[in-house]
Amino acid sequence: MNRRILFSFIIASSFFSQAYGQEKTIDLREVQVAGRPYRQSAEGALTMHLLTSDSIQKYLAGSLMQTLSRLPGVNAIGIGASQSKPQIRGLGFNRVATVDNGIKHEGQQWGLDHGLEIDQFSVGSAEILKGASSFMYGSDAIGGVIRLLPPAELQEDGFKGTFNLLAKSNNGTIGGSLQVQGRKGNWVYGGGLTQLNYGDYRVPTDTVYVYNYAVRLKDRHVRNTAGRETNFQLRGGYVSDRFSSILYLSNYHTKFGFFANAHGLEPRGVDTALYDKSSRDIGYPSQSVNHLKLISRNTIVGDNHKLWIDLGYQKNHRQEYNNYTAHGYMPPTYPQDMTIPIALERLYEKTTYNVSVKDQFTVASHQFTIGANGEYQHNGIDGWSFLIPSFKQKAMGLFIYDQYTLTDQTTLYGALRYDYSHIQTSSYQDWFDSELEDNQTGKIMRATALNRSFNSLVWSVGAAREFGNLETKINIGKSFRVPIAQELAANGVNYHYFSYEKGDPTLSPEQSYQVDLSLAWNPNRFSIGFTPFFNYFSNYIYLNPTSRYDQHYGAGNQIFEYSESRVRRYGAEFRLSYRPLKRWKTELLGEYVRSKQLSGVKKGYTLPFSPAPSLLLDLSWTPKSSKYFKESYLSIDCKWTAAQHHVVPPEERTTAYQVFNFRAGTAVSWSRSKIQLRLQVQNLFDKKYMEHTSFYRLIALPEQGRNFILSVSVPFGNQSRS
Repeated sequence: MNRRILFSFIIASSFFSQAYGQEKTIDLREVQVAGRPYRQSAEGALTMHLLTSDSIQKYLAGSLMQTLSRLPGVNAIGIGASQSKPQIRGLGFNRVATVDNGIKHEGQQWGLDHGLEIDQFSVGSAEILKGASSFMYGSDAIGGVIRLLPPAELQEDGFKGTFNLLAKSNNGTIGGSLQVQGRKGNWVYGGGLTQLNYGDYRVPTDTVYVYNYAVRLKDRHVRNTAGRETNFQLRGGYVSDRFSSILYLSNYHTKFGFFANAHGLEPRGVDTALYDKSSRDIGYPSQSVNHLKLISRNTIVGDNHKLWIDLGYQKNHRQEYNNYTAHGYMPPTYPQDMTIPIALERLYEKTTYNVSVKDQFTVASHQFTIGANGEYQHNGIDGWSFLIPSFKQKAMGLFIYDQYTLTDQTTLYGALRYDYSHIQTSSYQDWFDSELEDNQTGKIMRATALNRSFNSLVWSVGAAREFGNLETKINIGKSFRVPIAQELAANGVNYHYFSYEKGDPTLSPEQSYQVDLSLAWNPNRFSIGFTPFFNYFSNYIYLNPTSRYDQHYGAGNQIFEYSESRVRRYGAEFRLSYRPLKRWKTELLGEYVRSKQLSGVKKGYTLPFSPAPSLLLDLSWTPKSSKYFKESYLSIDCKWTAAQHHVVPPEERTTAYQVFNFRAGTAVSWSRSKIQLRLQVQNLFDKKYMEHTSFYRLIALPEQGRNFILSVSVPFGNQSRS
């Protein structure tokens, strides 16, 4: 073994277990994640992981999902160094719901390059539910749920805050975040402001091959991947034992570029002199995103009832910019009389209204939860390029959930839910003339008006049983997912794939049947968890590449069509932690997912973006606190990821790799506060590798190289009252 590696292992320390707790309750929370709290939660027998804000800061990566992806079974579909979307057990996009302050986050999550518009500095804790959760959250939760909560409100009068400074070496990130909160009597308030500025990120290679063309990278930087991010949040309201009402306002804004050789531009046609003149400018192609969110959370507690009423309003405004490029019958030069700006390739503006009502009460040994969810979306479009039409969608669901305490060691669960959804897409006509039959010319209708209604009845049953230190859980259920506008009505070029996508207006809602198991054994020095699952889709919706090519509108791009097939999925997560000495700890984490299409033209193949099996070994040491240095830790981990040979064309296989990461931190006592210092070295040995769930993996662009991350958290105010 390399001496540097051996030395690093000797000085390393266990940090991952600390992800499940705060300061002195680290080990207790770690055990709880696999055990008893599930039985006391509304999700019953589902597998759940909890990360606190402190652990999120310890693992801080380019985006929230890249930070959370350290958990087994959780992956990030990466979009460069700063954006990503969630994936749970190999399912992502509209199959994983992100719930922020009780309201389902709604952006343009169907798009491969559309990241999650969440500021990770503002998150108080994150709960990850693995497995189908449609019985509680509806359609998009067929693969799991990322549930985000704000910081806990102060329990006494006072005011406190934290100022965070952040710097990253790989892409020159500089930024900071100010988070504050206070309380006066029953009135609480808080908020935050985050500003980040970063340049092009660096990869451990000086040449990549885009569709067999060699592309040189100046100073190993991926050109045009710089960006800016500005986020703010405000909250305030009234809190008492019987009633609480808090209003949350947030605005997330980001602008960043895409690698110029991988988004609608021919590799030979990129002006490298222009794109390489600065590592911090943003050229074309790029996108600007603004997500405004207003949420009202209300709780009423009675003698035997607890009522939640959550209301939400969201506006997602996304603009995609690019040089005008004529395809098919588009004019070779942009018409001067066009009202659409020449650089505006596409615009999506989604407005969403949400309402959620839930009542929890007890009857004998039964704890019932009944509820209803409603949602209305309107998504408008603009720009000189077309992929999906504008649409309106409304959905509602009713559910009942029962948690029955059979004995002190055994709890049973059951849920039933009914959903109704209606989608209406608008017609779309080209703004330019094309050649029609009989030597005529005219504007072609690319999308016709569509009206579809869907309904579904889903269910879930489960049980949890304790046998001393052994805790067992099982959950069986049926879930569903409504097809989205892209799957029903797409008809245009997707430059990220260099493909021409066509929807199918006859698609049916996905139906999924699943079994989830969990075994957790927690003796004194050990903690072992094993969570296998099995999942069967009777009609999984996927984007199928055909043998045809579009010559009229897609510049000869291959035609991809949305299709349905039967799919079998299975896998498991494994976790073993052991503390040989008081201040030393080791942990082993593993995950495995396997998918297979059982019907359709891709019968026998897997599903796109299927994560490869992986194993993570972590070692850590927590030295004894001194007068000035407290809560110190040193840790190193190595993640082994197997080769991914199970692909579906046109996907390419990825090879096996291992990546080392180092972390260290301490709290420096200063006055009456503790300044938190944290250092990370990601990809310690600058390993060249490709993550199979990465967006840029499509063009064989490796992940970012060695990255030093330094963060400083300076608290102020009354920190003891929380």
